[in-house]
Amino acid sequence: MNRRAFLALAPLGAGSVIASPSALAASGPANKRERMLQWLAGKTDPNYTPAAFFLHFGKEFQNGSPAAKRHLEFFRQTDMDFVKIQFEQTYERQEFLQKPADWSRLTLRKLDFYEPLLQTTRELVKAAKKDALVLMTLYSPYMCAGHCATTPLLHRHLEENPDAVKRGLEILTESQMLFVRACIQAGVDGFYMSTQGAEAKRFTKPGIFANYIKPSDLVAMKEASKACPFNILHVCDYNASYANYDAVLDYPGHVINCNTKLMDRALAPAEIAKLFKRPYMGGLDRHGVLAKGTLAQVEAEIQRVVKSAPPQFMLGADCTVAGDTDWKRLHSVIAAAHRTGR
Repeated sequence: MNRRAFLALAPLGAGSVIASPSALAASGPANKRERMLQWLAGKTDPNYTPAAFFLHFGKEFQNGSPAAKRHLEFFRQTDMDFVKIQFEQTYERQEFLQKPADWSRLTLRKLDFYEPLLQTTRELVKAAKKDALVLMTLYSPYMCAGHCATTPLLHRHLEENPDAVKRGLEILTESQMLFVRACIQAGVDGFYMSTQGAEAKRFTKPGIFANYIKPSDLVAMKEASKACPFNILHVCDYNASYANYDAVLDYPGHVINCNTKLMDRALAPAEIAKLFKRPYMGGLDRHGVLAKGTLAQVEAEIQRVVKSAPPQFMLGADCTVAGDTDWKRLHSVIAAAHRTGR
């Protein structure tokens, strides 16, 4: 059995012994953590393309120990190249939000609110950090505001009186910072940092994203950038499309993950990497051949994407894949990426 197959089947702690430099040079990285740190440093393996995909688990696996076990099972069974924790400790609908001024009445959620997810984080860091980088998903304050109210209501309030809504975004940002710092203290290696709001036709009034949403985005993102070696900027197009990515080009993040398809054109992975001046993760449409094609078709698409990508490239989807996606299918897709070089 070769080393890669052994690591895929062995318990997570196996294969984590640090080899000597000479042995390491002969056998390659000792584990996924070392491989990804080398990849981030620009030391790419021309015969191996890292890959990762994400999905939401059932309600019984969203927080606490059950979530930690489920994430670990998913990481092991798919053989993806790092651990990414789903953020499921979301705000409930706040029925009192009827007018813009009501946003100042949001309750500041403190660490007890996040404790179930922090337990998941601590357990995954303890179990996986020695062998893999561990990332926490981070929704933007604007996205969290969308959990507190319906999206149409939030948008109407932002258009009517953005300064009033700003107070709510500040409360959400303050709460988010408590969570981010607790995750950093728990030992995460970074964050999968999501942003929304800059999509085409999202708002009728110009400046709402730049003056209200973006400043709240950047608070936690800058904190993560100072403290962590591996942060992924995710430009989320789950609800709408982008005309361009100009508004988020200066966002922090070691890696960019976004859709290759804009409203009027498609971008190659190399173009996105050049545009954002950082490595690109993506290449597969979550609704396309990844979801509907045969494995032979998926592998052909992977080969096409990888061969046109820059050396520092990671295969992934443009966003979260469907929750009922077969894990064995994702394992096959990731295995195809791992054996595809440039």
